[in-house]
Amino acid sequence: MRPFEGRRILLGVTGGIASYKSAWLARLLSQEGAAVDVVMTRSATEFIAPLTFEALTGRPVHTALIAAGHALDHIKLASSADAVVVAPATADFCARAAHGQADDLLTAILLATEARVLLVPAMNDRMWAHVQTQRNAAHLREIGYQVLDPEVGALAAGEGSGAGRMPEPETILAHVARMLDDGSFRGRRVVVTAGPTREVVDPVRVLSNRSSGRMGVALASAAWRRGADVTLIAGPLEVAAPVGPTLVRVESTQEMAGAVRDAAGDADVLIMAAAPADFRAAVPSASKIKKGHESPSIALEPTTDILRDSALHMRAGAIRVGFALETDDGLANARRKLEAKSLDLIVLNDALEPGAGVGTETNRVTILGADGSTEEVPLMLKREVADIILDRVLDRVAARSCEG
Repeated sequence: MRPFEGRRILLGVTGGIASYKSAWLARLLSQEGAAVDVVMTRSATEFIAPLTFEALTGRPVHTALIAAGHALDHIKLASSADAVVVAPATADFCARAAHGQADDLLTAILLATEARVLLVPAMNDRMWAHVQTQRNAAHLREIGYQVLDPEVGALAAGEGSGAGRMPEPETILAHVARMLDDGSFRGRRVVVTAGPTREVVDPVRVLSNRSSGRMGVALASAAWRRGADVTLIAGPLEVAAPVGPTLVRVESTQEMAGAVRDAAGDADVLIMAAAPADFRAAVPSASKIKKGHESPSIALEPTTDILRDSALHMRAGAIRVGFALETDDGLANARRKLEAKSLDLIVLNDALEPGAGVGTETNRVTILGADGSTEEVPLMLKREVADIILDRVLDRVAARSCEG
């Protein structure tokens, strides 16, 4: 699912130093398949040239409320947009927008559009903290605009660090995607696990596996984009944590089990995409195990079966999804796991197949259902696989509603 494909995004740029980030945002939106119309205030053109945005989007840049021969540009742009994003939104712009002014092209578009609006304030931290700016932001939210809080970070030269920094373009992109999505998971609480766990052998060694966490992160990101309230419980990840979900970091299988127990009680969906270690050292060494003439013997014991035990902590009717990473007899092993742990769905990965399994950007999976269904999903990006899995979760939700 590509939420930007075929969509028109109006990107407003106002006169702040953070406008250099807006160029990369325009690029990201275009790469995702959106047609991007850039509207710049007069002061914005003093920070970055309109030609930059034209080169990145392949579309003309709009700067004047009444341009030669185009007196109704604000109406045409406002009516054609699927979403309006203003990044950066300066304190001055937020004040004018909050009071319904239409003294330039961008504020006139806000009054004329019926599209969803995302404002991304960026300014000096003292300006953001000022009571008047806070009132303006609150009022903008009251009238239906989404307003992202600035991040804490380095400000303009000589101003140190504070809450006023514009979020990174990738963060803004994720919020626009959620704003545009169909909201098929809106109102649902989803818990996802991702990555490996590490079991201590001695102070410097652990038992672990090659899981990168990509599939779990893709699932958490997609569920959040589709409107869910998402908790991501993650072991050590090789990829960046996604924008949006609440992140709970863990190390050991025991820690992951505890986090799942705490989060699963009010969850509508649990997706166990993590690869927790199956064994741990029965008695971890208090000091580093030294290399000697004989290989050391390390007694192992099984770890907690998180997926099996999760049923004890979830409400009746919640959907539980497991993963099975296999090297042989995959379908038979996955079906046994599905039945033994009373899952609604299980996603089978072949650990030996090129381009699939752990540590890859792509995946080829088979989705097995408790109703006996089997669906083979061809090789594709993991973020695309994530949406297919979530679609099957919704199928199970609908089926369960009919059963009830």
